[in-house]
Amino acid sequence: MADFLLIHGSCHGAWCWRDVIPALETLGHTARAIDLPGHGDERDPTSVTLAETAQAIVAASRPDTIVVGHSWAGFPISAAAEIAPAALRGLIYLCAYVPNSGNSLIDMRKAGPRQTIGSAAIKNASGTNYTIDPAAAPRLFYQDCPAEAVAYALPRLCAQPILPQATPLELGDNWKNTPMAYIRCTEDQTIPPEYQAQMVADWPRNRVHEMHCSHSPFFADPKGLASLIGQIAKDF
Repeated sequence: MADFLLIHGSCHGAWCWRDVIPALETLGHTARAIDLPGHGDERDPTSVTLAETAQAIVAASRPDTIVVGHSWAGFPISAAAEIAPAALRGLIYLCAYVPNSGNSLIDMRKAGPRQTIGSAAIKNASGTNYTIDPAAAPRLFYQDCPAEAVAYALPRLCAQPILPQATPLELGDNWKNTPMAYIRCTEDQTIPPEYQAQMVADWPRNRVHEMHCSHSPFFADPKGLASLIGQIAKDF
């Protein structure tokens, strides 16, 4: 059995793992989720950094913990492995960005084969955070999720600090030597599935998995997701 720390993506929070945690516990695993700094806590967005975000993940991890990062969380979970490799057992990227060392998340988003979010990302007046247009969120995030889950999620979406996503991340051997796996979501409307494949094109094939669902497998298929990450954990 494994211990999982679940890390949410942009504009989300620990709440998005509502259905996955009990599914993992039913399988005999332990699991928990945290809110990243600046998500729903009324922080000044300019005070939230990528380094602080990575440290929050390290602080919530144990040496036997497998960290699952969704979407933008691919960046801070990678940073956590780089600064404190002994604090965790491995990384699972869930339809997430796998950083190119020296680039920021914004750099990688712009380098994608197509832009999906566009005007749905609404910046505040000072340009320090953004929110997602609630009218666009079902299409971008939840197109195959149960109506109840969409109704649960929409009012909980929060502002996303921009500074952590604009900060280049330097990675070295600590990250490279961390056991990793990737789950590609083939119906993703946020991070193009072909870009997900491109980011892990040179990974061993047994480390790359697929779910035939949207950007939010934690709502679209929580039991299937729990089963898959449990299977992946056996190889770490």
